[in-house]
Amino acid sequence: MTMLHLISSACRYRIPSSFSRSASLRNVSTQPKTASSSKVGTTSLLLGLGSGAIVTSYFLWPNSSRAAPTKQNALLSPTHFTPVEVTATEPCPDPNTRLMTLTVPRQAIPTLDQTGFQPIWSIYIKDDDIQVERPFTPLEGIDSEGRMKFWVKRYERGEVGRWLHTKKPGDKIEIRGPLKTWPWQDGEWDEVVMISGGTGVTPFYQLIYKELLSEPSPKCKTRFTLLHSSRRPTELPPSEILRPLVAYSQTHPDRLNLSFFVDSPDGPSHPAVSSSSLTVGRIGKTAIEGAIGGGQRSWWRLGGLFGAPANTRAQETGHGKKVMFLVCGPDPMVAAIAGPFGRNFSQGDVGGALGELGYGKESVWKL
Repeated sequence: MTMLHLISSACRYRIPSSFSRSASLRNVSTQPKTASSSKVGTTSLLLGLGSGAIVTSYFLWPNSSRAAPTKQNALLSPTHFTPVEVTATEPCPDPNTRLMTLTVPRQAIPTLDQTGFQPIWSIYIKDDDIQVERPFTPLEGIDSEGRMKFWVKRYERGEVGRWLHTKKPGDKIEIRGPLKTWPWQDGEWDEVVMISGGTGVTPFYQLIYKELLSEPSPKCKTRFTLLHSSRRPTELPPSEILRPLVAYSQTHPDRLNLSFFVDSPDGPSHPAVSSSSLTVGRIGKTAIEGAIGGGQRSWWRLGGLFGAPANTRAQETGHGKKVMFLVCGPDPMVAAIAGPFGRNFSQGDVGGALGELGYGKESVWKL
């Protein structure tokens, strides 16, 4: 890879505090310069410029962690890129999205029962033209034939998404992974509430597919709730995603609850969801409260009348249930629901609607 390599927004790189520009320049004198103070100021300035050069080099200069090699016959791994084949690409009701299937060569298919392939995980896809990689979540994981299906959106400024939309069956691309996005733990939570926007639904579909649709565990009693938002009906996930979810929720309402939101009902209807079942408006506190335990609030949450500590209120709701909130979507939506990401895409504080409802870091995770 070259110095044109750009860092993916999903990477959580942290700049060491010693590289802080403010720290490196804090010794520059503002007093009238004597010979000694001039030397100190000049030295500090040079140190500051040197630190800036180090930071620039850190982000732009290729190294082993970001310029991973390509290996033809090795097993799929996060440490190197593997060439795979585009075996299917299908249009969706939203012309800016496609369902794509990538197939890993048989000799590169790893053992699929390893923890790396347990929900929620993703892979990085590399755009060879400009040497940029971005994370994508396989909807149904990977099967024994090495097939992975993706819902890919073409954004105006999304280099890799636009590049993928030009690919046809038979084309080769390079991927690396799996990389863990969030570690699902069977039996850890009574309820998992997933709040998504746009293609942010893909990691949640992967979790639901594994736990409810394909390999349901009789031991798992977790109730899943999905609140999903799109701008208009045709921009909701395609039928291949929605129909299995709707069918399961209708037969197992105690295990899966669905709510779909649109900014506007205008335009054609969605083939898998009737317009009458859609809520017009954005996901807010009322929708979130209604999703928990059928909208019933426990005495722990009644305005803190009994002085319940914040971390207890954050994890316990309904009838003493342990609840986890997962949020994935465009940055403005994530910020409105759970507060913005922190510095260098760390989790940051919990804010937004969930923060106002009293939830904390113990029960909120931003993807």
